[in-house]
Amino acid sequence: MKGLPWILVGIGAGIAVTFVLFADQLFDQPEPANDIGYDGLFTDAARKTFAWGTRKQAEGKVSSFAGTIKQGAGKLTGNQNLAAEGTADRVTGNIKDAAGRVGEAVGQTIHNLNQ
Repeated sequence: MKGLPWILVGIGAGIAVTFVLFADQLFDQPEPANDIGYDGLFTDAARKTFAWGTRKQAEGKVSSFAGTIKQGAGKLTGNQNLAAEGTADRVTGNIKDAAGRVGEAVGQTIHNLNQ
């Protein structure tokens, strides 16, 4: 029973690594359509900003998930340092996720203004 928290941490880490490796395929969203027929500066900026937001959102979800696993493992084992580190990772992940959402919204707004 003493090894159960570490098994859970290992499973969580495996899921997190798999998620990071295949995040591009999981979040493969179509690029904004270019209705004006001009692939200029703003269209490229919209595409890059949207892609950046998607990547940050994926990183945030992985970090938040890993932080939750660390926090739970720390509480199960009584390791306050691990629990605190997990909480910090979870908060960092939530911030990255929010930044990614903002990036996607900005990219979509640039695209809409470009039409």
